[in-house]
Amino acid sequence: MEGAKLRRMADQIAANFAALGEAQAIAQTAEHIRLFWDPRMKAQIAAGDLSALSPIARAAVERLSA
Repeated sequence: MEGAKLRRMADQIAANFAALGEAQAIAQTAEHIRLFWDPRMKAQIAAGDLSALSPIARAAVERLSA
């Protein structure tokens, strides 16, 4: 899957959780990606340009990479 599509998907997930507040949105976005994304998708987004992600999505991906 191409990187731009993965970034768009991560940003959409983050936007859906944004109403929970930043900390919860980051946690829920990370959990969603952890549970539902294929390992190859997770590896690809983590290796891509994180600066292109929304702040919540970026923090969620960074949390998964830690």
